Amino acid sequence: MPAVEFTDVAFTHPNGTRVLDGFSLSVEAGEVVALLGRSGSGKSTLLRLVNRMLLPASGAVRVDGRDTREWPPIALRRRIGYVLQEGGLFPHLSVADNVATVPRLEGWATERIAARVSELLDLVGLPPATYGTRWPDELSGGQRQRVGVARALAADPPILLMDEPFGALDPITRAELQDECRRIQQRLHKTILLVTHDVDEALLLSDRICVLDQGRLQTSVRPADFAGSDDPVLRLLRGHRPVAAAAAAAAPPDATPPAPAA
Repeated sequence: MPAVEFTDVAFTHPNGTRVLDGFSLSVEAGEVVALLGRSGSGKSTLLRLVNRMLLPASGAVRVDGRDTREWPPIALRRRIGYVLQEGGLFPHLSVADNVATVPRLEGWATERIAARVSELLDLVGLPPATYGTRWPDELSGGQRQRVGVARALAADPPILLMDEPFGALDPITRAELQDECRRIQQRLHKTILLVTHDVDEALLLSDRICVLDQGRLQTSVRPADFAGSDDPVLRLLRGHRPVAAAAAAAAPPDATPPAPAA
């Protein structure tokens, strides 16, 4: 049974714009799926449909086999972590209290919350003794994003939604957090839907790349097959980067890089 499933989903914006039109996609448990596409192609709308911030005009969105319309909204959202640009932290709460938000709502014991906060801050590379009492405005952008990831993981949800989580960061910090995200996923094996405009990021972090256009799924491909695919949509994406670079990004770390073209 897929962890998340979209079946012939349509969604129309209140202004009358058709955002999604007949969109279908199955995401397996533990799979990382990157959603690529132009602004307005429906990527962020898909995330909001998963946690029932929005409801489809037609079709169905299922989480663990259950239509989101049938889920109690609070119960559904507590199974899903959401990571936004800049972390979306509460500015009036310390780092530790931001991470503790959902466990407190769940009624966890104080000792269990403290242990979980310490565990997650260590996991994202922010030692709790140093960062736990700091305020969000005392952190760099990359540090705020790390706290946002820790908060999304706090109650150990099986599903993570990540909406351009590294888009506002400088290239060096972005690369560091991408590597951190890969490391965390190798350990935790979450089901992740990642919205990004960055082809390299999709190649690095995902098990599958899905390209949207005009509210429909245009193509779906594994990163290892990206460089050699004849799909016209993927050829268009590759137009902004050398094919050899795409192959190198998709190859395992110990793979021999492709020979340069003659």
